[in-house]
Amino acid sequence: MQTINSLGYSVYFDDSLKSLESFIAERAYSQILVFVDRNTNDHCLPVLQAALPNLVDYDIIEVDPGEENKNIDFCIGVWKTMLDFGADRKALMINLGGGVVTDMGGFAASTYKRGIDFVQIPTTLLSQVDASVGGKTGIDLDNVKNIIGTFTQPQAVFISSAFLDTLDQRQLTSGFAEIIKHGLIQDKDLYDTCKQIDATKVSTEIVYRSVEIKNKVIVSDPTEQGLRKILNFGHTIGHAIEGYSLLHDSNPLLHGEAIAIGMICEAWLSHKHTGLSEAELQDITATFLSRYGRYGYTPNQYDEFLELMKNDKKNEDGKIGFALLERIGSAVYNIYVSEEDIKEALDYYLKSSN
Repeated sequence: MQTINSLGYSVYFDDSLKSLESFIAERAYSQILVFVDRNTNDHCLPVLQAALPNLVDYDIIEVDPGEENKNIDFCIGVWKTMLDFGADRKALMINLGGGVVTDMGGFAASTYKRGIDFVQIPTTLLSQVDASVGGKTGIDLDNVKNIIGTFTQPQAVFISSAFLDTLDQRQLTSGFAEIIKHGLIQDKDLYDTCKQIDATKVSTEIVYRSVEIKNKVIVSDPTEQGLRKILNFGHTIGHAIEGYSLLHDSNPLLHGEAIAIGMICEAWLSHKHTGLSEAELQDITATFLSRYGRYGYTPNQYDEFLELMKNDKKNEDGKIGFALLERIGSAVYNIYVSEEDIKEALDYYLKSSN
């Protein structure tokens, strides 16, 4: 079993989940709540139950799956259920699921009775390498991602590769985008490794390295005042496209699919503004297009994209902020560009993906 120490808690890479069993046994919680969505209730809760057969006294809170349900209305339902179960301040919330479950479950726990303990058991590749560490909790508002939330650290995180066996190819590929991003912003060797494989070949070692990179960044900047902003590479444009897709598409983009588009666009901005070479821009573009294909937006949608970007948390004084690349493996933050540049970046993606 490998462990990463984060901001006052540990991330356990433990396929057996015995570390979770020990964690619960060592603490005198009055009640255990297991927060799931319908998919993780069906596919991941049995994995947890098989690993911890002695965990029998708990209450389940279930929500509908999907980013479109990560909002205040569903969160109110979670709080009401916690009240119905009589949860007090000594209860523990186990968030078993992907990023939607860990984000919303963390937010619900961090605000219920001014905060109860929670642990994260991320069950998707995306949530294991992204939402599992950092202490960000949050919900969406009017298709603006994570605009309501807190910085609250979990008591622990438990990562098991067994949950990845419950995922389809699309979910794995979505999560792979965040691993590639970690290579782009901090570790060229990781990026080069990712170029040689697809999402089905992601090993525990690659997941560990990806979490290690993110953890190093967040420990140096817990509340995103500086360096932590580099983790947002691809997300300014990517979140806007994701929000648009959630609103308009019958089969919306997954998070990793949207930020793959964002990383192509923001690599172009990096080439124009922060010194990324033409060769590296083309390399990044080819890497993402070969794995994520093409999303068919048109210039008629640019204004709606920009309106969503203007609500981004990284903006200051009305300016749209970016984390960009100097080169593969090195990123900078607090780069503000014009709306015309953003439109040109969106044009670059359309031309490249045709």
